[in-house]
Amino acid sequence: MDLRQLKYFVQIADSGNFSRAAEVLRIAQPSLSQQIKSLEEELGVQLLVRHARGVTLTEQGQQLYDHACRILQEVDDAKDSIRLQTSDPSGRVTVGLPTSACRGISVELMRSMERLLPNVNLHIVEAMSGYLDELIQAGRLDVALLYDHKAFEHVAWTEMITEELMLFMRSDNPLAKRKSIPFQNVFKSSVVLPGRPNVARVVVEQLAARTDITIDVKDCDSLPAIAKMVCHSKFVTILPHFAFLDEIARGEMTAVPIVDPTPSWTLSVVVSQRTMNMRGSEAVARVMADLIADMVEQGTWRAKLRGGRINKPSPA
Repeated sequence: MDLRQLKYFVQIADSGNFSRAAEVLRIAQPSLSQQIKSLEEELGVQLLVRHARGVTLTEQGQQLYDHACRILQEVDDAKDSIRLQTSDPSGRVTVGLPTSACRGISVELMRSMERLLPNVNLHIVEAMSGYLDELIQAGRLDVALLYDHKAFEHVAWTEMITEELMLFMRSDNPLAKRKSIPFQNVFKSSVVLPGRPNVARVVVEQLAARTDITIDVKDCDSLPAIAKMVCHSKFVTILPHFAFLDEIARGEMTAVPIVDPTPSWTLSVVVSQRTMNMRGSEAVARVMADLIADMVEQGTWRAKLRGGRINKPSPA
């Protein structure tokens, strides 16, 4: 059994008959039939049932088909991985962005990618922070921005910024005139927050437990819905300033600092060590980290930088 025979077998199964498979593979049909006959003789089983409409897989044929598909995909992945190590960063990189940061960074990230890494195909996945944690642990993301990420195997991370959470309300809410509000007074208002395992919810609940404060909040796992609830009702929410830049600019929301104590979190750029495109993933992580540093230094992202800047890759 060799890779060529497996490739032929998979193509026949996908095509449903020998003649169509022979056309796709660009080989003579008798040669293709002989290859499958040799494969069946080697394994000692019948793999295909021939009939007037073409062929179907036997039970043993289906088992071989499943194995063959995985083997051929792993071979292709291995080739791509080696090629990527000897060329400029390229290929597909899947990036997870938390909902609270996606609106503010996604456009600038795309612009930076077009300028610095034009051969990388960036796929952005937006989700609540707790779900992103699960995705990168499962190896379904190459790179992610995570708040207070969990320590686990198969990832490398760079802590970028510390960000304070603030209280958001309608601009005509009496609280909007306050310079700050104590944490214990926040829950005298109607609060809406993402549910667990969202990091904002975890941070607020842990802080409340440490300060012996009982909280009563409504759950909502949609940032656009939270924005509407705050802009068009009595609800308030606790999130970072960066989450509602557009609403603040339009005068629809006001952000008031929370004190005594102030809830905060750390944002990290995380790279999966299971990625099939390590060169591309690391390059994207550098671009993201430097973009975040730029936005913080320019005052667009209200946060405090942690550590030094990461060098940008040279433009391609």
